[in-house]
Order: sequence, then C-alpha cells, then structure tokens
Amino acid sequence: MSDTIETKIMDELISNINDEKYNSNDKLPSENDLADVYGIPRIKVRKAYERLEEMGYIYSRQGKGRYLRPRHKQIDLILSGNESFSEKIINKGYDFLSKNIMFEKIQYDEKIFKELGEDVDGEVYKIGRLRIIDKIPIALHISYVSSVTFPGIEVLGKNISSMFQYYRNNGYSEIISEKSILSVSFPTEQERKIFECSSLIPLLVLETNSIDAKTKKVLEFTKIVYRCDHFKYIIY
Repeated sequence: MSDTIETKIMDELISNINDEKYNSNDKLPSENDLADVYGIPRIKVRKAYERLEEMGYIYSRQGKGRYLRPRHKQIDLILSGNESFSEKIINKGYDFLSKNIMFEKIQYDEKIFKELGEDVDGEVYKIGRLRIIDKIPIALHISYVSSVTFPGIEVLGKNISSMFQYYRNNGYSEIISEKSILSVSFPTEQERKIFECSSLIPLLVLETNSIDAKTKKVLEFTKIVYRCDHFKYIIY
C-alpha cells in the first residue's frame, strides 16, 4: 500500500512539474501539508520526496524544505555515426570538452572481435572519452579498434580525444554507420562516479559501428552512453 501512495504522490508532483505549475527554485509543499492532503503519515511523503530528489527533480535545504531543481538544458542530438559528436556539439555553441579517461588492450570478447572482423589472437584496444558540456559530464564514448587497422594505436591511443579526427589523420575522410542498437539502463557504480549522478538517472546506450564509406572497412565498434536527462534524441 505504501508503494502505491508514494508512487501516486510522485506521479502528481512530476505531472505538475511538467505542466510548469512550479518554476525553478520554487518551494514545494511541505511534508506536513501533503500528509494532510493525502491523509497519510508524514514518513510516506518523505519517501516520495527522497525518490524525486534521487531522480534529479528536486533538491532540499536543511530545515527549509524542498525546492524544484532548475531543469537541465535539453540538447538536440542526432543519433548517427556519420558526424563527429564533438563537431555536433561545438557547432551548437556549447562549452565542450572531450577528455580521454581510459585506454587499454582488451581480452578476447566474441561480440567485439566479431564486429571488427578480428580472430581470437587479434589485438583490440579500448579508448574511452568523457564528453563534458558546460562543465557537466553527460556522455561517455567507448571505441574498440584493431591494431591491424590502426598500426601504432597502442602508442597513440591514450592521447586521442576525437576518433573522427584520428580517422582523418589516417586517410579516412567519409564515415558511415551500418547499424545501431539502442537500449536504456541505469548507471553502474562506476558510471555514477563518471557522470556524478544518482542511481535513478536513466542512461541511453547506443551500440554502433563506424565504416569507411569507400572501402566498407569497419574502423571501430562503439558503445556510447548518454545521460538521458540532458538530451533530446533525433533519429532519421
């Protein structure tokens, strides 16, 4: 029963927020007020508020109550593998930073090696770039590339912040994507640290590949993780 009433309170508050009945930093009804409205113990209202805070809708001030958190700017993002993410964001005028946060040779993974056309003994490297917009970490791009396709990647990989620029430097100027798979998940402990978010912020996961348009050669297999609360996604 408690889950039902707490969910009802959350749904009604979210509906009011979406209908713009509250402005950013407006104070929300007190726990006591909502407890009286619904005829329930105050602790149940508190649990509903705590969930909304974890989801990023509200924030609290010690001894003063709960307030509506300013909504994140929603960035229009075209989900395609034909253009650099960095270029998309920079062209929109955002303060953008791409930071290489991981580089390592990976052990055999059937799915990844198959996507790259590598055999069991192949050398595949993992390159992770954290995308930071207006000083907020909101996307993680993980690329898997073969040392056969990119000799010297084991030396240069730790300094790559843009894979598309790396492609161009290696003579690949026109990139296409053959397929994309979308899924939604909630952040792992490591992802919560990377994105500085709670466990209830949903993530959109895009798995795709990058292919040289001229030779049809697969250049990389990619996993991209986006914070759902910062983007509006456009798919053609």
